[in-house]
Amino acid sequence: MKYVRRNNERGQVDIGWLQSKHSFSFGHYYDPAHMGLSVLRVINDDVVAPGAGFGAHGHRDMEIISYVLSGSLEHQDSTGNRYQIEAGEVQRMSAGSGIMHSEYNASQDEPVNFLQIWIKPQHKGCTPSYEQKKIVQNGALTPLVTPDGSGDSLTLDQDVQLSRLQLEQGDGFELGDTQYQLYLHVYSGEIDVAGQRFVAGDGFAIDRGELYTLQAQSKVQALHFLLP
Repeated sequence: MKYVRRNNERGQVDIGWLQSKHSFSFGHYYDPAHMGLSVLRVINDDVVAPGAGFGAHGHRDMEIISYVLSGSLEHQDSTGNRYQIEAGEVQRMSAGSGIMHSEYNASQDEPVNFLQIWIKPQHKGCTPSYEQKKIVQNGALTPLVTPDGSGDSLTLDQDVQLSRLQLEQGDGFELGDTQYQLYLHVYSGEIDVAGQRFVAGDGFAIDRGELYTLQAQSKVQALHFLLP
């Protein structure tokens, strides 16, 4: 196992309206040992207070994915998109040549919890674009975002496959790929892999060509990345 990232070791932000944990270096949190993996640059686990959020700000040349775990997120951007993203939905925004956007908790009563993921694109200066969808689980591993939209997934400008892994207690699952390195981010439940226990907020990477057997100790949900 080439890399392990524990929940309690992640960078932490507490500014009142925002509670966030950063798997990789981001903003004021800098750790040269955790700068991302391959083209995967950011996984932020954000909890935003009711009615609060990120005001209008700019991005360019980044594939930005939001996956809502609970609550509802309101998105607005400079290309005219304005949507609410509900729990279980996935959003992909390609910042391309430049885009302004804001993200707010759509509720005045309940917090919203979402994972914000940044992936470096293959091409720079492209026209900004946006997609959003609720993707129903189909088997243990369901594609969410892929280069070609396979399995009814969203698309992105990078050779990355992001899927949702969902297992019941006692299920086993084979992890590994001959062409890609793999990163698994657990967001609920507990699993055992290679004699180690991983819980919500933990992540780990395995190299291409390696194979591990995962054992679910409870109902498990995780994001499964295949990376170049």
